[in-house]
Amino acid sequence: MDLGLTGKSAVVTGASKGIGLAVVQALAKEGAYVLAGARSITPELTTLIEGGSVEFFAVDLATPQGPKALIDKALTARGVDILVNNVGAVTPRPDGVASVTDADWDSTLNLTLMAAVRTIRAAMPGLMISGGSIITISSVNAALPDPLVADYSAAKAALSNYCKSLSKDVGTHGIRVNTISPGPVETALWLGATGVAQTISHAVGGTPEEVAAAAAAQAVTGRFTRPHEVADLVLMLASDRSANITGADFRIDGGLIPTL
Repeated sequence: MDLGLTGKSAVVTGASKGIGLAVVQALAKEGAYVLAGARSITPELTTLIEGGSVEFFAVDLATPQGPKALIDKALTARGVDILVNNVGAVTPRPDGVASVTDADWDSTLNLTLMAAVRTIRAAMPGLMISGGSIITISSVNAALPDPLVADYSAAKAALSNYCKSLSKDVGTHGIRVNTISPGPVETALWLGATGVAQTISHAVGGTPEEVAAAAAAQAVTGRFTRPHEVADLVLMLASDRSANITGADFRIDGGLIPTL
């Protein structure tokens, strides 16, 4: 299926690894030019850059000026047709909700919510002229509050709510705004040396592998989502084949959430 993405210009945040890297790879494969924003480059991104359709921009999106700097770079290059907000982080709180300090809340809300808000705000003038697609990676935790990640759950709920509001505001300008809400994904965020599985295993016992297996077993499919599966969904939402889809959230969790 031709998704019509050849020649489109995309910006991806949190692009150096995990879901973000998979999205960059998928967009480049479909013929899009991709500006990949992250704090540091990775060997995988270097390989993509050598292919000629990906450019890297070093940026700290947790800073107030970072998102605008990234978008300014995109606008001076080829513009923005597709914006994928992926940057975010989660810190498990095994000591409970009361252990989350004001500084913890500020950090989580800043990177998980405000980085996307600032990036979208910077991109909006250009998108108002040309239209385009904004795709934001939210989480099942937006609708599945978890005391282990209470601040992250709240930030993702706010992010999804914001994107829904935005879709109503900019739809008449030809801008589509949708969110994707993955469950656990096979990335370092869950499975890495400092990931969720490792943190939980240190707090409650068991091996990280056992923690991850227990989490995967909660899904109907019995496994984590894979990064490329999220990226495939991004491609569809970026394409004009989804031209009348906006204000929607797409859950990709292997049936983890059993309700409507």
